[in-house]
This record gives sequence, C-alpha cells and structure tokens, in this order.
Amino acid sequence: MKTYRIATIPGDGIGKEVIPAGQRIMQALAQAGGLHFEFQNFDWGGDYYRQHGVMMPADGLDALRDKDAILFGSAGDPDIADHITLWGLRLKICQGFDQYANVRPTRILPGIDAPLKRCTPEQLNWVIVRENSEGEYSGVGGRVHQGHPIEAATDVSIMTRAGVERILRFAFKLAQSRPRKLLTVVTKSNAQRHAMVMWDEIALQVSREFPDVTWDKELVDAATARMVNKPASLDTIVATNLHADILSDLAAALAGSLGIAPTGNIDPERRYPSMFEPIHGSAFDIMGKGLANPVGTFWSVVMLLEHLGEHDAAARLMQAIEQVTATPALHTRDLGGNATTDAVTEAVCALLTAGKQVKAA
Repeated sequence: MKTYRIATIPGDGIGKEVIPAGQRIMQALAQAGGLHFEFQNFDWGGDYYRQHGVMMPADGLDALRDKDAILFGSAGDPDIADHITLWGLRLKICQGFDQYANVRPTRILPGIDAPLKRCTPEQLNWVIVRENSEGEYSGVGGRVHQGHPIEAATDVSIMTRAGVERILRFAFKLAQSRPRKLLTVVTKSNAQRHAMVMWDEIALQVSREFPDVTWDKELVDAATARMVNKPASLDTIVATNLHADILSDLAAALAGSLGIAPTGNIDPERRYPSMFEPIHGSAFDIMGKGLANPVGTFWSVVMLLEHLGEHDAAARLMQAIEQVTATPALHTRDLGGNATTDAVTEAVCALLTAGKQVKAA
C-alpha cells in the first residue's frame, strides 16, 4: 500500500475549518481500506504574518517540495492588504511550483436548486481551464510618485508563446478526453490588440493537433451571456488568468454556490506537487460559526485523488458527496439550509466508512 504525503495549509478564515474537514474525509477513505496518508500541517497565513511579517517562510517551498499533493484552504485576512495575503502565500506556491493549469469543474450536483431556470444538470457540466502562471497576474508593474497628483501605477499583462501554447494544449487534451470533445477558447482580441491576438493565433495552430476536438472562439463578455443563456453549448472552456478567474466564479454561482466549487492548481509535468483548494475564499464573516460548506473542499480532494491516480477512491468520495447534496437536511446556509460543517462532514465520513445511506429529511 502506497503512502501519500499530503501538505495541509488551512490559511485564513474558514480555511481553518474546511481543511481539517477535508483531512477527516481522507482519513475516512484510508480507514475504508486501500489508502494511507501522512499529513503535515503548515500554519501559514494571516496569523503567521502578524508574528513574522511574511505569509510563509522564505524556504517554505522547500518544505513542500517532497509532498505528493497540497490541500489548501484560503488566503485573505481583513487586517492585511489582499495583495499581501494572495501574493505572499497562494500565488507564491502556484508560481513557485509552476502550477500553470488551474482546473475548475462545475456542474449542478444532485439536490441543489441552481438559479438558472430551464437548465438541467446535463446542460451545465463544464470544466474551466485557467492559465495560472502569467497573463494579468504576472506581477509585473509598479507605482511612481505615490501621494502626488501625477501618481501612476501599472500592472502589465505578460503572455509568452510558451505559456500560451502549453495551457491551450492542456485544454485541448482535456476536451479530447471528455465525451463531447468540445472546447471554447475565450479571448478579448477585439480590444486587446497584441497579447490576445497572439492567444488567438496560437489557439488556431494548436487546434490542428486535435482534429477530433470541435472548438470555437468567444469574446469574454459574450461568454458570460452564453453561460447564462446557452449553458448546454459549453463544455470545456479555456481562458487567461483573469478572465477564467471571473468566469469560474460565475460558473460556480450558476451551479448553486461558491461553497461547492473545487480547484486544482496543476503541474501537468509532475515536477512539483500540485495544490487543490475550494474557491470560496476566507469568508471571515462566517469564520468560527460552523457554517462553512465543506463540499468545495471535498470535491477538491476528489481532484487530488484523481491526480494521484486513485480513481476508485475519488469515485467513492464523489458518490458520497452527491448523496449528501441530494439530502436537503444536509444543506449548509449557502444552499438554503441550516446544516453545519460538522454535520456534512460526519455524513460523508459515515458513507465512506460504513456504507450507510443518508436519508433525506
């Protein structure tokens, strides 16, 4: 039996509640047999920053390097500027380990009342691929003459041929692996005259390697309308760092809640550990109240297991998640219910360890 070394980084806010819940789920899977996990927890985040002046230590990446995967909670603290928390922790790991493919599956899970009328679960079943290493989040820019009327600030979006080629090739391969073999390439080349034009040109070039994939191009603003009005016309979507960040939050909301949405920050070449996280953020307004929806974390664990090649365990966990979301009594507040984080976690654990059927209220 292989032992998987998992780093857990709860981070800030409700990350401190949902990541321990995710660890409990993985321990329940191990108890059911066939898996073994060794966890190492890292207390990096806002509290660490208050003590040390940094979100994570300078040699933090070295501490993570030998892990098989990372389970991450959130980065964000109301007392610390957002650019410090994000760049000091999450993006430091993503860029440091070149996790260039951010993968965000979205679908309407059983029992969830999604806001789109006349949209069935079969019609909203997407995977959004987000370029995760450059583009609008390259971190290049600066400020001059601060505090003066002539103050200026720049953030430079940088796209490289290598970066664009690899994310588009990843997206085409992913689309090729899905039943519909359908890809939508999101762009804004009508207004962004250089980098996005290159993005379009490379998409056309890469598409020739995948003749069995049907693909189209959509401007990002039109893509938002299409997600609402014609959800069934979409399947796999690829977009730049910023565009996909926004589109994936819209997708999660259309599927019912940000609380159920997972993410994988993937290094497809497996040179470094990949990192898996719910997309809901730190949500300090409900921190410590036991109200956080852990489903986004559990689904992220599904992605983690799939990345490790443990497909049977991933399928068992996904089935348990779906049985729980199909039970109205186990809906958390974001889904219109009153269930607690612990109640949802206990229900999923019960299904994994004892094969118990969760009964609807």
